[in-house]
Amino acid sequence: MRLNRLRIQNLRCLHEVDLALAPGINVFVGANGAGKTSVLEAVFLLSHARSFRSGAREALLARGAPRLSVFAELRQAGDRLLRLGLGREASRWESRLEGEGTTLGELIAECAVTCFEPGSHALIAGGAEERRRFLDWGVFHVEHAFLDTWRRYQRALKQRNSLLRVGTEPGSPLYAPWEAELTALADGIDSLRHDYLERLRPKLHASVKALLPELGAPELRYRRGWAEERGLQQQLEAQRGRDLARGHTSIGAHRADWSLAFEHAPQREHLSRGQEKLTALGCMLAQARTYAEQHGDWPIICLDDLASELDEAHQAAVIAQLAESKAQVLVTGTGLPEPLRGLPHRVFHVEQGRLAPLL
Repeated sequence: MRLNRLRIQNLRCLHEVDLALAPGINVFVGANGAGKTSVLEAVFLLSHARSFRSGAREALLARGAPRLSVFAELRQAGDRLLRLGLGREASRWESRLEGEGTTLGELIAECAVTCFEPGSHALIAGGAEERRRFLDWGVFHVEHAFLDTWRRYQRALKQRNSLLRVGTEPGSPLYAPWEAELTALADGIDSLRHDYLERLRPKLHASVKALLPELGAPELRYRRGWAEERGLQQQLEAQRGRDLARGHTSIGAHRADWSLAFEHAPQREHLSRGQEKLTALGCMLAQARTYAEQHGDWPIICLDDLASELDEAHQAAVIAQLAESKAQVLVTGTGLPEPLRGLPHRVFHVEQGRLAPLL
């Protein structure tokens, strides 16, 4: 898939941006703070309904502006052209497809974007929430019904946590219906996650091994969030007393995690920051390939500040892979990355929130 056109209004320092993008490689160059990353952020919003940057959502809105919006013309596999948009006013998101209001779930099902950026090492070095997001994004694009299942799970979890916070005794019958609901939904979520990881595994191993051959063979490990020997409902019942003391539910699908271990670096702590970045990059490329295999079309690839995140050899390796795939790629940097000089590309100069194409 690719973006033919991208229009951004009032996103951080980007007040009025209207771009015609190339189907292949697009490069955004300019000084730090000019607004390059915000272009990628706008594209990412259409696929995730959140930013890849940390911080409050309110920071997305340009100072003094009442509303932000992102509009795109998206060309999908089979030459289908789709118009989609996302807006935010106060604390409310509004999504549109072909000019009609729609749900966020329906919007993000249509647009797939993966991103490698300076914070991507958190996928390896950070908390489990980041890895669950990565996993669940992949699951969602295989089975769109996953989102509804996950939301129902979150509602049941909220109800059980409410009982815990008000001090409901462990023997109360009020827990049972919510624990039964959590168990049924968690089993379905776990099955979908497990199936997706089996699809991802060979691509992940190949991608990461190519970037970090010195670490030896990688191994993908998955933990579902509760012990294997008994069903979740039994474990939730047995855990009520301890959860009551904590004030929250400590086991379940919301506690799942996955990790990569290497033959010569079996613990995460054995990796340098550079190796964490390359591992995260390998995960992103593997997920993009898995999406392409499923849909017959690559997701849009965003690479933020590529030259400062990777050495030139790894830049060249990644760019070569993406050029061969014919994916649409959006790259930012203070200058044109050296590996792009021999490849077709379109360059945009970014200065103080204004963009201009360069010949």
